[in-house]
Amino acid sequence: MAGAILKGSCVPQVLDHDVPTEEPVTFHFLAKFYPENAEEELVQEITQHLFFLQVKKQILDEKIYCPPEASVLLASYAVQAKYGDYDPNVHKRGFLAQEELLPKRVINLYQMTPEMWEERITAWYAEHRGRARDEAEMEYLKIAQDLEMYGVNYFAIRNKKGTELLLGVDALGLHIYDPDNRLTPKISFPWNEIRNISYSDKEFTIKPLDKKIDVFKFNSSKLRVNKLILQLCIGNHDLFMRRRKADSLEVQQMKAQAREEKARKQMERQRLAREKQMREEAERTRDELERRLMQLKEEATMANEALMRSEETADLLAEKAQITEEEAKLLAQKAAEAEQEMQRIKATAIRTEEEKRLMEQKVLEAEMLALKMAEESERRAKEADQLKQDLQEARESERRAKQKAICVVIRFPTTALPTDLPSFNLISESLSFDFKDTDMKRLSMEIEKEKVEYMEKSKHLQEQLNELKTEIEALKLKERETALDILHNENTSRGNSKHNTIKKPQAQGRRPICI
Repeated sequence: MAGAILKGSCVPQVLDHDVPTEEPVTFHFLAKFYPENAEEELVQEITQHLFFLQVKKQILDEKIYCPPEASVLLASYAVQAKYGDYDPNVHKRGFLAQEELLPKRVINLYQMTPEMWEERITAWYAEHRGRARDEAEMEYLKIAQDLEMYGVNYFAIRNKKGTELLLGVDALGLHIYDPDNRLTPKISFPWNEIRNISYSDKEFTIKPLDKKIDVFKFNSSKLRVNKLILQLCIGNHDLFMRRRKADSLEVQQMKAQAREEKARKQMERQRLAREKQMREEAERTRDELERRLMQLKEEATMANEALMRSEETADLLAEKAQITEEEAKLLAQKAAEAEQEMQRIKATAIRTEEEKRLMEQKVLEAEMLALKMAEESERRAKEADQLKQDLQEARESERRAKQKAICVVIRFPTTALPTDLPSFNLISESLSFDFKDTDMKRLSMEIEKEKVEYMEKSKHLQEQLNELKTEIEALKLKERETALDILHNENTSRGNSKHNTIKKPQAQGRRPICI
């Protein structure tokens, strides 16, 4: 299917077109036929990437109408495809300032600054973590393929009455539109209900499969346009029927190769994710050990400081005890001298009574002085003993501080980081995988499981879109709404979508066509 999408059928030569003569000439090679289901039909990754770029440009150029809330979601997937996983340390405010992510119609419709738009895009961008580029691009296409104007080629036509209309040709069938409403067709012809399509000169004829329904005829402006319409009809009808048949052997081989490649990439991504997780765990362990090392170093520093303070205190107490001891010795020496002086005075004979009295008084004073000096000496001796006791306590504190410092050193392991931590080399490494039947069965089951999860996520996605639409509704400038905006809002309020619109003619019964 991928080859059919890129090549198409009946591809005209470049020289068949009106090529400008000035140089340089820019050519845009685009997909002519759009897939119904991008996930099933875009097999090769390069095909998917090129088609993603084409659809993205058509949405930004407003060739495909996209509502504002869906535009923000698509922009977030485009950012994921370009920048990879969101990292707040790398993707800082303003990193999307130069990116073209939203249609100008959406930007002008709301009173919002570029920073406000970037904030809302980044909020969704952060939720896409873990998606590879091809996965993000596929999510973008799965949303875009449900837009009303996706894959529709419009042509100006006139019916029998001369009323101007638009003919839309896409992968599902033919659609007739009012010129002012390209979103909702007046009537649709699915490919499986069309029996024949032909043209003669400028008149084009569509014959429905049900013969009770009138033949629809219209005129185009040029014969060349009729040829192009017929080419698109033939190609889209052929692809429509092929999609509903069993795949050819070539397509089956391509899809099998694509599944194997997808499985290989998935296993590679899982291996890289495991290695990344192990590396992050190793880094966290290293950071924890470094933090613990710093903590132990701080504790050791505090213990050393306490030890130094204890040593200084012990030195001061020892010095003070030595001074007090010297003072006690000096007082004891003075007391001895006073005792000697008293003995000398007693030995001296005083003849007169007055001298005896005076002598006795002096002796008494000397005894009192000796008693005071003895008391002072005793007090000094006690003080010296107290200082000795304080010195002993200080030395005991010094001993405990040293012991604590030794304990701190013992508590911190001297061994290096664990030798069994893995070393990571994510670049030059070759891989080989053997895919067995059990692996493919398991992969098929995983794909089915992903489809179920996708349906559940679609409901959550719609809720997110409605939430964003409600959030930015207050900032909308009603006078700047385009005709397509108004039509889209009316379709949304009625519950109309791209897929259920095609089914309306069948539900209304088989009636003649009147346009």
